[in-house]
Amino acid sequence: MFFIALIAASMVLQSCSEFNQVVKSDDYAKKLEVANEYYEKGMKPKMKKFRNEPKLKSNGEFRLNTNYLLHSVTLYEQIYQRMPKSGEGELAYFRIGKAYYHAEDYYMAGYYLGSFTQRFPVSVKCQEALFTSAMCSVNNSPEFSLDQQDTELAINDLQQFINRYPDSELVDSCNKIMDRLRFKLERKDFEGVKQYAKTEDYRAAVASSLSFLETHPRSTFKEEAWFILVKNSSLLAKNSIDTKKRERVEEAIERCHTFAAEFPTSDYREAVLDLQRELEKEL
Repeated sequence: MFFIALIAASMVLQSCSEFNQVVKSDDYAKKLEVANEYYEKGMKPKMKKFRNEPKLKSNGEFRLNTNYLLHSVTLYEQIYQRMPKSGEGELAYFRIGKAYYHAEDYYMAGYYLGSFTQRFPVSVKCQEALFTSAMCSVNNSPEFSLDQQDTELAINDLQQFINRYPDSELVDSCNKIMDRLRFKLERKDFEGVKQYAKTEDYRAAVASSLSFLETHPRSTFKEEAWFILVKNSSLLAKNSIDTKKRERVEEAIERCHTFAAEFPTSDYREAVLDLQRELEKEL
């Protein structure tokens, strides 16, 4: 085992030495040859053309592939700097973005792939670059409980792809991903409504539930959001000063009627009817 480890270490050192020699060399044909070699090694196991390929596992094999990919980036950057308007420069710039993407550095990948379409607007790789750039934003989208700026950016990027390539076979995938991202935004907004209700901030719960229902009229949380609206409208009315009480009680009763009409078989129906009876007594 010791000798095997020694041989493996020797091979790694030799590979690093060869890489450093190519980096320092002025032979750009050799740089491109070695960059392509590293890129192909880094892309194993073989990936599908656009996506949706499975992520590489975080094991030794993944780290090895990542090292190859990042070595290819170093060489491709030199090639692009030397020949930015050439076919070699185009390939190098594209593969820098793809290498970062498969190394799961989605911010760097998004930068290169997003700007690729501007630098090479007539390239046959533009569609793949734009889609993969959008997928970088998708991968950067965090859990629903966190700030959703990256989620909104991902939706925007996917929509831009659809607008530019409406006949692409990837449009259906984009729409499905956008639905998933919109649900994440919807869930975050609804959790905010629930939080106001939980802390008994009646005014904020009413305002946030109204805003939620206006923003997400077909939400899967619509019924529960309406119940939060009715319940907190009732509590706000009961706890109002005399000059505002009657108006708020009548408004809460009207919302009870609307809920009953909108959700006739709801599990909340009896609770809403109880609230309505209490409100009518307040009048």
